[in-house]
Amino acid sequence: MPPVSFDSLAVVMAIAFVIPLTLGLVRFRSTTGTRGAVAAGLLQATSLPFIVAATQIGVVIGAVTAATAAAFVAAGLISALVFPVIASGLLRQESSDSSRLPSDTAASTA
Repeated sequence: MPPVSFDSLAVVMAIAFVIPLTLGLVRFRSTTGTRGAVAAGLLQATSLPFIVAATQIGVVIGAVTAATAAAFVAAGLISALVFPVIASGLLRQESSDSSRLPSDTAASTA
C-alpha cells in the first residue's frame, strides 16, 4: 500500500478536529449558551490518544510515513495543550459576564 498524501491526511485531521467542536456547539448551545458550547466542543476535540494510535497503525501498515505521523502527533499535542486553555478562558469570560449587574439594576439597588 503506497503512503497516503500529506494533503489528504491534513484534510482528515482538520475534519477530526472540527466535528467534535460542531457537535459540542449543536448539543450544548441550548443549555450552556454559545460560549459554553464552544468550550465543550474544544474539550471534546482534545483527542491525543486517538491520534497517537491512528498514526502508529498507519506507520505499521505503511500508509503513513514516520515523519507525517510525528507531524500529526505534534498537532494533536498542541491541540491537547491549547484547546483546554481556550475553553477555560471562554468559560471564565462567560462567568464574569453573567456576574455583572446591568447598570439600571445596580442603580436601583443602591
